[in-house]
Amino acid sequence: MSEELSSLTWRPLTSEDAKAGADLLNAMEAVDRIGEFYDEEDALQELIDPYAELERGSLAAFDGDVLVGFMKCRYEPDAEKVHRVVMDGGVAPGYRRKGLGSVLVKAGVAAAKQLHALYHPTLRLVVDIHRLEGIAGLAELLGSHGFAPIRYYQHMEHLLGDGIRDAAIPAGLRIEPWSERNDEDFRLIRNEAFKDDLLWAPMPADAWRSEVINQAFRPAVSFLLRDAANGTPVGMLVTMSWDANTAATGSRDARFMLIATQPEYRKRGVASALIAHALRTAADQGYDRGIVQVDSENPFGAFGIYEKAGFTPKLRFVRWALEIRS
Repeated sequence: MSEELSSLTWRPLTSEDAKAGADLLNAMEAVDRIGEFYDEEDALQELIDPYAELERGSLAAFDGDVLVGFMKCRYEPDAEKVHRVVMDGGVAPGYRRKGLGSVLVKAGVAAAKQLHALYHPTLRLVVDIHRLEGIAGLAELLGSHGFAPIRYYQHMEHLLGDGIRDAAIPAGLRIEPWSERNDEDFRLIRNEAFKDDLLWAPMPADAWRSEVINQAFRPAVSFLLRDAANGTPVGMLVTMSWDANTAATGSRDARFMLIATQPEYRKRGVASALIAHALRTAADQGYDRGIVQVDSENPFGAFGIYEKAGFTPKLRFVRWALEIRS
């Protein structure tokens, strides 16, 4: 480690670092233009994630009281065939190209191995990093540590107004808004819909409450479709919106974070009906844009569904992966 990096203070993150974390993430946003802004509550929500063990799985670099770089790993509690540890992090713009990113990536891989040994030592380990395509120097940094791009995610936007296309609720189904009563049905659909995708491990109830039903969740724009005959929950859409984004951009966005259909109800217009209903509701409630992100390898034609609904592609994100064999 260089003398300049050695002069920084290095320690694990704690929940007390929420304000410093938000400041760093917003400084990064000013350069990287990902479209994500943070306030202290948003940053705290990520620090109190039940599956991010900060003492073992994080490292932060401070220059005085200013957080200038960090990494944080999140393990999967219910992995089955592959254990994916997701690494998050970043470096302040003024501290890039000094080797700080390399130190953090190396520390993240070591932390992922430690978490893997504790929780899923018999499974294959893959370390994942999800980042906007084209950030200066990122591909070179991750490639030098053995990461390779494996999937792409298209960020798509829909300007709300008069251009919302109708999509009828399929016959025999009824729509209902999110409530405490049907919350577990939302989680059930999420887990069933993605059970065959190795990148989507089952989400336990505590992770659902932390990652989804938090301060950014918008229940009034989140909906479930149910089979009227037998009561089976068949599809759902979860909307989130961040006040920090609205304050920074002036645009109130309805971000459709999860859209899922039970396997036996696919190809019946479930997703299209949910999207149209959510877009109309969001417009009626004063939102300016609808936003989705679609996996390049989605096998259910999601990109076409969103295009038909009026979404247009904007940014593209990359999922980088490093497989570690024991």
